[in-house]
Parts: sequence; structure tokens; C-alpha cells
Amino acid sequence: MSLFRTTFPFVSRELLNWFPGHMGKGMKQMQQKLKQIDCVIEVHDARIPLTGRNTEFKHTISGIKPHILVLNKSDLIEKHFEGKIIERLQQENQDTMHVLFTNCKNQSCRGLRKLMPLAQTLINSSERFNRSSQREFCIMIIGVPNVGKSSLINVLRNRHLNKKGASQVGAVAGVTRSVLNRIKICEDPAIYLLDTPGILEPNIADTETGLRLALVSCLQDHLVGEELIADYLLFLLNKQRNFRYVEIMGLPEPTDSIASALVASAVHLNKMIRTKQLDGTSVLRPDVNMAAKLMLKSFRTGAFGNILLDEDKIMHSNNNIRLKNI
Repeated sequence: MSLFRTTFPFVSRELLNWFPGHMGKGMKQMQQKLKQIDCVIEVHDARIPLTGRNTEFKHTISGIKPHILVLNKSDLIEKHFEGKIIERLQQENQDTMHVLFTNCKNQSCRGLRKLMPLAQTLINSSERFNRSSQREFCIMIIGVPNVGKSSLINVLRNRHLNKKGASQVGAVAGVTRSVLNRIKICEDPAIYLLDTPGILEPNIADTETGLRLALVSCLQDHLVGEELIADYLLFLLNKQRNFRYVEIMGLPEPTDSIASALVASAVHLNKMIRTKQLDGTSVLRPDVNMAAKLMLKSFRTGAFGNILLDEDKIMHSNNNIRLKNI
């Protein structure tokens, strides 16, 4: 087993910036709807709780409204991290006081059960200004792409009204492209949710942020490159001493080389592609791009275990707290 990399090779930030026109348009539409909103629920991926949240939301959308941060897909991280995550979030931002962990695949999820009662409590104790005479509540759902906003709306609608989903969902970032009409999810009191497109910051803060967003599918794979994302995943797995990928990918041992890992995995899985030679003949070669896609799928479905990508940030923060207290 060779020594593993301690730093990831340089990647141009331009490769990781993704801000198509519908995102800018969506932000303007969201601002125009604010007068009709009583509360803002921001949804983010629990695997990257400290990475990639759109800071523009605080200044333009959620700053003056009651705010709940929902960390979704919590089934893909270990539960013992939840308290440390909340502690770290509240250190970074005093406004992040209400944090819930949810798993939209589980109707009995504790976070899902607590979400609407918490929203009602916050709205009832807030200054509703122009909406003080309204007996109905309207809540805007915001977040970066593909963190489960539409899935959250659909599961709440099913939970409270026993009706099927009203928002389209998908595994690719950017399915919801505009601010939708109000979706009723509760009768008494009448509660409406407003689905919105996933909106990233126009400029990604740094390459690490971009790569972690890409790993959890907040960026579209083909724009960044499956093999690059897979390489970053390999780097993080080795860093966390998580070697489950060895057996799943059919490798002889842990490796720091994504090229050799993908070739060996493609051969193991019999994923071959026929390519033409200069002399006109064709040969079968390992399909490394397909191997990269399968490696990413294994991570995203939890086959490599429950992985908190921001573990380094969480543990670094807690170590600093302990040192200050000594």
C-alpha cells in the first residue's frame, strides 16, 4: 500500500462554477414573492453541512423571515455527528438556531414530524407585518440544487394530506427551474409551500467547495467530469481511512491512483468499450468513464458507508474548542 495524498491537485474554479440563466431569474422571482411568505425553510445536504450553502440567501431571502435549516439525506451520515454539526453551525452563524435532520425516504423520520409544528411556532411568534390578518401560512423552500427540496414538499404533502407529490423530483441537479405556484400541504391550519429552483452562488468559494458540491450531485456530473469527481472521492475515502471501495470495486488493495482504480474496476465489472485504432482495427478497452459513474453511484447510495464529507471541518472545530477550554 502506497502513501496517500495529503492535498488534492489544483483544479480550476472555472470548471466548478455553474450558474445558468434560470438561477438568476429564479432568485429575482423569489425576492418578488417575499411579501407573500411567512417563513423560509432552507434545505441542504447533511453530508456537507458546512460547505456550499448559498450565502446570498441570508442577505436577499431569509434574513428578515423566520428561518429553519433542514439537513436532508441524514440517513447517509452517522447519527452521532448531528450534535457536533449543530454546534459548529451555531458557532459560524448565530442566526442558525433551528436545525432539523431529515430523511425523506422515511415517513416516520423525527425531523419530518417536527418540521411543520416548529414552522407554525416560529410564524406565530414573529412579526407578520402585511400578512398579520392572513389565517393561512405560506412557507418558501430554498436551497442549492438537488438537496431534496421537491422531495421534502412531496413527503410533507403525503404526510399531512395523504396526497401524491406535486413537485417533480430527479437525481440530476436543476430539475426545478422556476418558482412554482403554492402547493397546499395542510388543511388546518392551511399551510402552503412554495417550491423554488436550486440556486448556487455565481462564483464557487474555492475548489474544495465545488468538488464537495459535485460529489453530492449539486453540480451536474458531466460539467465537472465523472473521473475528476471520482478522483476527489478516492482522495477523501483514503483520508478518512475508509477502504470499503477496495472490495466493491474489485481492487487488490487500497490505491491513491484513480486511473489504476478505474481500469481495474472496469475489468472486474466487465465494463469494456470498443475503440478504433489508427490502422482501422478495433480493440476492447476498459470503460473508465463507466467505472467512474459506478463508483460515484456507490458513494451516493451509501455502499461505501455513511460518510460525512465535512468531517474534517467538524472535528477541526471541536479540537479548537477543547484547546481553548484547557
